[in-house]
Amino acid sequence: MGLTRYRLSSHGLQEMARRGVLRQVVVDILAQPEQVVPGRDNRTIYQSRWDSEEGKTYLVRVVVDELIDPPVVVTVYRTSKIQKYWRAE
Repeated sequence: MGLTRYRLSSHGLQEMARRGVLRQVVVDILAQPEQVVPGRDNRTIYQSRWDSEEGKTYLVRVVVDELIDPPVVVTVYRTSKIQKYWRAE
């Protein structure tokens, strides 16, 4: 279910830095996501809950274009609106 072979786009790297999401968090989510959901424009979103150092829980969403080989991480963001994006299974 996880993704082990991929490339980080320059935009994805910039957004990780700007939004304070560590590279290891992205690597862990891609390898073992809590959920994989469809995104817009044929993209796939790998997402997991993440506890920040401040003690707040966020949902980290990694948007991947899997139509490219290897798949490309398009962008990464975190949100406190977990219920908005979490899919009941």
